[in-house]
Amino acid sequence: MIDFDNLPKHSKIEQIVDDLVILTGANARDYFRVLTGYYFAKVSASMRVMIEGPDLKRNVPVNCFAVTLAESGFGKGKAVGALEYEIVHGFRQRFNTDTFPVLADQHLWKLALEKAVVSGETEDKEKDRFDKFFREAGPLPFTSKKATASSIQQLRGKLLLAAAGAVNIQIDEIGLNITSMGVTEALNEFLELFDMGKTEVSMTKNTSENMRLDDIDGITPANLLVFGEPSKLFDGAAVEQAFMSLLETGYARRCLFAWGDPQESQVLTAKELMEQRIAATKASSGSTLTNHFALLADPARHDWIVTVSELVTLKKTAYEMLCNERAKEFTSVERIQRAEMKHRHWKALKLAGALAFVDESTEITEDHLLAAIGIVEESGQALYRMLARDRPYVRLGKFIAEFQGELTHADLNAMPFYPAASNSQQTMLRDARAWGYKNHVIIKNRFEDGIELFSGENLRETDLDQIQVSYSDHFAYNYEPTLAPWDQLHKMTQAPDIHWCNHHFAQEHRSDENTIPGFNMVVFDFDGGVPLETVHDLLSAYRFMTYTTKRHTPDHHRFRLLLPMNYVLALDKKDYTIFIESLSEWLPIPANLSDDASKQRSKKWLANEHGAYHYNEGELVDCLPFIPRTSRNEDHQKEMQGLQSLDNLERWFAHRIASGNRNNQMIKFALALADSGMSFAAIEGAVFAFNSKLSNGLSEDEIRATILVTVAKKIAGNP
Repeated sequence: MIDFDNLPKHSKIEQIVDDLVILTGANARDYFRVLTGYYFAKVSASMRVMIEGPDLKRNVPVNCFAVTLAESGFGKGKAVGALEYEIVHGFRQRFNTDTFPVLADQHLWKLALEKAVVSGETEDKEKDRFDKFFREAGPLPFTSKKATASSIQQLRGKLLLAAAGAVNIQIDEIGLNITSMGVTEALNEFLELFDMGKTEVSMTKNTSENMRLDDIDGITPANLLVFGEPSKLFDGAAVEQAFMSLLETGYARRCLFAWGDPQESQVLTAKELMEQRIAATKASSGSTLTNHFALLADPARHDWIVTVSELVTLKKTAYEMLCNERAKEFTSVERIQRAEMKHRHWKALKLAGALAFVDESTEITEDHLLAAIGIVEESGQALYRMLARDRPYVRLGKFIAEFQGELTHADLNAMPFYPAASNSQQTMLRDARAWGYKNHVIIKNRFEDGIELFSGENLRETDLDQIQVSYSDHFAYNYEPTLAPWDQLHKMTQAPDIHWCNHHFAQEHRSDENTIPGFNMVVFDFDGGVPLETVHDLLSAYRFMTYTTKRHTPDHHRFRLLLPMNYVLALDKKDYTIFIESLSEWLPIPANLSDDASKQRSKKWLANEHGAYHYNEGELVDCLPFIPRTSRNEDHQKEMQGLQSLDNLERWFAHRIASGNRNNQMIKFALALADSGMSFAAIEGAVFAFNSKLSNGLSEDEIRATILVTVAKKIAGNP
């Protein structure tokens, strides 16, 4: 078994990571481990390090592909610069200036000797011919930022002649360059080079000026580093599609991945800042490993073979089997994750070979393998973050919700992922609103002078221990803002001479102008016409409170209904009025909204110390369908239009009859009418009229045999 929680770390990698953390100020050690591992492999590939193992049919070249993403300001440029031009600078300079020419000359003489035996020409003449090919291929680039397919083939020809070196490409700002020809061709060509350093050669026309190179058997290891900003790469358009296509076509299983999080800046004194900068300078230029890497460029270390013992091979095989089992956990649509998981052992083996070479070891030890596995596992987590990134419509929804104010299409066009086509814009906005529906975000739109305006907010779920109310013993002033426990509200509603509201007010002065947006409970007045017990029964599925008012009598029930909502809303004056009207229409019994004041945010209610109160347990009312200018409200309005011919009580039961027991719901409807004091004949007419409006109504015989019999017993006073 492999203990993933206690995998060893490679000492030299950790030493460099320590330096990079100081240099950049970013404590993203997993990011810097992948980056450093890439440079270890780059050095190893240049020296043609090969892995030999009992389960390998042929020796495997060490190399690495890496994708490292971080937002601007993270320090990725500093980190790459430190590794490229300082830590491995000695290796690079010695390899290009001394080692590569020596190794190339030795191999060119070898090729000339072999060719002379076949051609009958002298060794010197064949050597001159190979030298010409070698010179015409141009100087050796240790690192290139882009390349065409033909230039890669030309460089491979030079490397095959030398039997040394590697094709190294490092692409900065991948989001800006991924679709350019010099990058696209290089990435396509590199797919074949990763595993064994081989690719099919493109046929070129052979002329006296441009003679084709002899077919030389050999490998050319390839190393690839891609880095840039995730916001530019994941643009929701062509750039993102190009990257995802590369992952699917093979880069996911070949690459190590890193995602660097921006770190918050520390508040430092002038002295601390000075000391940090001095430490960073020392870290980036005085690493004790610089000379070590220069020594690795010794020609004697060329064609370095690192072996894998049977014990370490067993550990690698166990990891491979574990990865295959974990790959089965992904669904059929998670092809990228599955492919990456199944090939982690291969990436770990190559990286372990690089660690062994940097340690000047001729054997991959168990610690080398486990340290490499640790980096590969961190890489997998980074890939999952990339794949789980916010989709463009999610980013749009978050942007609208977090923006203070209203936005137009012109404002949204500034977002790199916002499409230009009108139909695509509407699709993205629709998806953003749908995402908001599931993620406590509301997105509204309205038109003004033909211009569509968008606004939004992040919803906060209601805490029943923090119901927003304010109260005073004055009708207009000194309204104390309070977050009260739901089950203690009766202490306010039953207090003597208390006025209360469901909003807070600036300067504690109750007026619409002073209303502070934010409420999580609505209140309705009922002035006779329906018994209190009927409302209790009809709303039994919901959490609510009622208390009787001073004008309540046994014959004329007058009371207030308090309904806590599932979210805290902040609506302006106009939207609040529409919200209250819409919610009232949804209730089974119409509330008293006869005056404009009853629909205002600053509406106050009077407590009743002599009244009776009642709490009911149940689910919180879902307020989302009633919020104006939202997708849920549009759906709710369409549904209400389809039930326009029904009154409140009929609509209430029509919803429930559509999804529940029709007979049972019709009985409840009829009994509610009986509770309101209607005669049997009036109830009979109302039941048949309601039934006729339903698409799935009951038969007349069933209504007479069950519904009306129950009503008759109720009116007669029989159980």
